[in-house]
Amino acid sequence: MNCFMCRGDLENKNTTFMIELNNCIIIIKNVPSQVCRQCGEVSYSNEVAKQLEKLVNSVKNAITEITVMNYTEKVA
Repeated sequence: MNCFMCRGDLENKNTTFMIELNNCIIIIKNVPSQVCRQCGEVSYSNEVAKQLEKLVNSVKNAITEITVMNYTEKVA
């Protein structure tokens, strides 16, 4: 596959996903990603994007200022 931004080669890596939501920060570590070797752009498969959404939704009402979790944590 090629990078959507620069057409560089992608490599599989684990990255850290971070989002600010209602003045709170959610950090999800060890996320399976495709990273461009040329520009560093990070992309996710549809399956990973759905899991990230589930993880964010599972903690968004319970967070204070910051939440850090691993991608592999189970969502009920």
